[in-house]
Amino acid sequence: MTLEERKEAFIELGKFLNDFTNEIYSEEHKDLYRQLQEKTEVSIHYNGWFTKENIYFSLQQWAAALTTENLNEWLAAYDLEEKPAKTVAVIMAGNIPLVGFHDFLSVLITGNNILIKQSKDDQQLLPVLVEFLIQQNEAFREKIRFTKEKLENFDAVIATGSNNTARYFEYYFSKYPHIIRKNRNSVAIITGDESKEELAPLGDDIFRYYGLGCRNVSKIFIPEDFQFEKLFQAIYEWNPIINQNKYANNYDYNKAVYLMSEFKLFDNGFLILKEDESFSSPIATLFYEKYSSLEELNSKLTEQEENIQCIVSQNLQPNHIEFGKTQQPKLSDFADNVDTIQFLLNL
Repeated sequence: MTLEERKEAFIELGKFLNDFTNEIYSEEHKDLYRQLQEKTEVSIHYNGWFTKENIYFSLQQWAAALTTENLNEWLAAYDLEEKPAKTVAVIMAGNIPLVGFHDFLSVLITGNNILIKQSKDDQQLLPVLVEFLIQQNEAFREKIRFTKEKLENFDAVIATGSNNTARYFEYYFSKYPHIIRKNRNSVAIITGDESKEELAPLGDDIFRYYGLGCRNVSKIFIPEDFQFEKLFQAIYEWNPIINQNKYANNYDYNKAVYLMSEFKLFDNGFLILKEDESFSSPIATLFYEKYSSLEELNSKLTEQEENIQCIVSQNLQPNHIEFGKTQQPKLSDFADNVDTIQFLLNL
């Protein structure tokens, strides 16, 4: 299977996902549409954090990414010469729908074989997409394997997990070429000069997927005189999130713990703001920290870059992400800033 054949299969997958999320069902793929609908419902019942809205949002992002233009632009920087395939074991997280799909795409687009170990929290959707690829090109059948057993017969590893599991991965896979990902969080810098309309998209960075993704903003940096009322007004459209039981339970629990500990809090009925130097805030909580100068803050964030996935701002730095864009990454936005394609090409 050539690179062009692999690209074409993924481009067709993008079209399939676009049709599915827009409820445009062709006769050609009616069985796969039905399967994906069924697996979406199963995912919702199996994982309380996976709503239809969030699953469709993830599928829509991949539909938008898997185009001829995007794939060509992404891969243009690499020498993708055909060579014997390696088998890459990919251990996927399950915090948000299809969170491991970028690794899946990277391994296959480079011509390698993939051995997939899915999280029990997200194991329904990807097999349907694999079946679509096989229907596009039967050669994928020999290149994709799933396993629930101990990983065996592989040449390299890409694993994503918590800081605790990362230590285990580092030890267990030390003799293999590997990418091991740990916990990371994303932060936003607010200057106070933003309008309510400019701040509004930040709500998507905070609340999309209930804040469970590494690209979700879990902490904001604010000037000393910042008025939280502006932020609360800007993100108020997200207030229905409190109607989700699991989210509401976390909100109630964390608020009770903080109040018993006599922490100073700001609260708008669906989000708790707590001053804290940590980056990783609990569900329904957003940490904040005040800064006196942007220069000092930039230096601090540079020192902490190993703990940060994304920095969001109103165009303060070229490498910052615009408000509302954290969950719409480009194909070249590699997790932890580790170039997965280059890693795979070096095997």
